Amino acid sequence: MFEKFTSLPPDPILGLLASYRVDENPNKIDLGVGVYKDESGHTPVLQSVKEAETRLLQGEETKAYIGPAGTPGFNSAMQELALGEGHPALIANRVRSVQTPGGCGALRVLAELVNRARPGARVWVSDPTWANHVPLLGNAGLKIESYPYYDRATSSLRFDEMVETLKNVGEGDLVLLHACCHNPCGADLTREQWKVIAEMAQKQGFTPFIDMAYQGFGDSLSDDAWGLRLMAESVPEMLLAVSCSKNFGLYRERVGMALVIYNDAAAADNGQSQLLNVVRGNYSMPPSHGAAIVEAILTDAGLRANWEAELTEMRERINSLRSGVVESLAAAGAPGDFSFIQRQKGMFSFLGISAEQVQQLQKEYSIYMVDSSRISIAGLSQGNMEYFSKAVAAVL
Repeated sequence: MFEKFTSLPPDPILGLLASYRVDENPNKIDLGVGVYKDESGHTPVLQSVKEAETRLLQGEETKAYIGPAGTPGFNSAMQELALGEGHPALIANRVRSVQTPGGCGALRVLAELVNRARPGARVWVSDPTWANHVPLLGNAGLKIESYPYYDRATSSLRFDEMVETLKNVGEGDLVLLHACCHNPCGADLTREQWKVIAEMAQKQGFTPFIDMAYQGFGDSLSDDAWGLRLMAESVPEMLLAVSCSKNFGLYRERVGMALVIYNDAAAADNGQSQLLNVVRGNYSMPPSHGAAIVEAILTDAGLRANWEAELTEMRERINSLRSGVVESLAAAGAPGDFSFIQRQKGMFSFLGISAEQVQQLQKEYSIYMVDSSRISIAGLSQGNMEYFSKAVAAVL
């Protein structure tokens, strides 16, 4: 059966993590893996999550399946978190969603749903985009195209070029957009730019496919969803993949949501039946535990207030690190202007150095990042900032 298999290279980030773990340098720094870390380099369980989990364990009376869609309470709460309470699409009963195994599960089942409606449809992704977008969508049968987004030379958006490319996208195509905290570059669309893209989608008829993995990590829960909420008001149909890994710290629990906005309620019912059938033929039922935690937090005023406070603390720490690394690189004498890092949002930025310099940082200083020089800001701390900055200055 498998005798013709050849070995595939490891995932770049997972390979980096393996090398980092065996590195004996006490000053080693991991800037590759995309998880939030505190000052001590630990990824903590949020206190609001611990409290919700305790209540869940005490009150849970069954481990029976929850059904392909997940629980109604989870879906309702997550719809309002993403779209905002009272969104016109919700009021018009045009929204349907399912709980999924993480944001990856959401992306995949939505891609399979699209492929049922229009086999081999084209989905346009930003250059660059999160690397896993390509296999998650492409392996479901969609054709991947790209549009210009980020200029590595100037560390800024290529918005005019993005618009020129998307002018050629029409009905039957999808355009994948990052809701906030773009992975891997950290450069987000402004509100005015969101308006331009929303008008293009409305006029040209392409379908927005939005990925939101970091709501609350940029400016706030509502500000980070501003663009997708505008888009949802502007177009008859939209896809949204949501992850709870980052903002709830539930990485290993695999909690996400696949949401579709349809043209009307009747189309929504038909579409939901298809989406549930996709789920049934894929993983059948989503896991319950993590989603039950999210549902408990979002539906309890006290837990939600505590969660939002913890989310604010994580966001402010990341923003502080962004400011700190700019100041630290300047103090270390690193040539060039790194102020763009402070202007960007979320956990990631491109440092803007060559692959050779990335390898030099790893070999000589045990500082780990992918060859593109994408760094996870949360991997830095007050304790390692000076060491990192002096190392970068030394290889430039």
